[in-house]
Amino acid sequence: MRNRLRVLAFDALAPIGAILALAYVGVALTWPLWWVSVCSVLCLLIVQAILVNAVLFRRDGVTVGTDDDGPGLRLAVVGLTTVALAAAVVVGYTRWTAPEAQMHRDITEVVGIASSAAEASATFTPQSPSANLDRLTAMMTQRGADGFRGEFESMSKDLTSKGLTVQASTVSAGVEAIGPDVAVVAVIMRGTQNAPGAKPANVPLPLRVSLLKQDGHWLVDDLAPINSR
Repeated sequence: MRNRLRVLAFDALAPIGAILALAYVGVALTWPLWWVSVCSVLCLLIVQAILVNAVLFRRDGVTVGTDDDGPGLRLAVVGLTTVALAAAVVVGYTRWTAPEAQMHRDITEVVGIASSAAEASATFTPQSPSANLDRLTAMMTQRGADGFRGEFESMSKDLTSKGLTVQASTVSAGVEAIGPDVAVVAVIMRGTQNAPGAKPANVPLPLRVSLLKQDGHWLVDDLAPINSR
């Protein structure tokens, strides 16, 4: 029973685990040419070792796992297998787990920024027309802020002349597209318009917010009505 367990652990599971770990690394790296070569050579060496082990078993009746005179060889087998498995874990984490976790953090961040920026851009009070301007431009790239200031001036004059007050609140927001440095978020808002002598009116305000990541921070680069595209 003891020898069977040693054969299973050292002669079967260890080489199979090493081969699977090497293949896993290849999948995680999407099989670059250099790893195809390295993996092929290493797997060939492992297969050759398995064949040599089988020949020695037929000739001498012992294997690496059952040879009491070769503890160092068993230690080397375990060590190499452990290295292969550890490399697979590290590569899988850096290629899949860490980027996925970062993407989820980015999604949460861009949705929050886009919602705040959209509400600030659509909220207007004639008594303090530029109240939300500084708040919004602080969340924008320099190019986006300069472009919005130009649009805000004409919009502010029009709304002020009508005495119109607009209060916007986000109904829903979702990511349309996201990459390492760019994102697009659709924000659906409800705008409540109040005009002198008129009843409050609710209007839908759908906006598409484009964001860029600069120096590790997400900034709004553009805001546009969704139905304008």
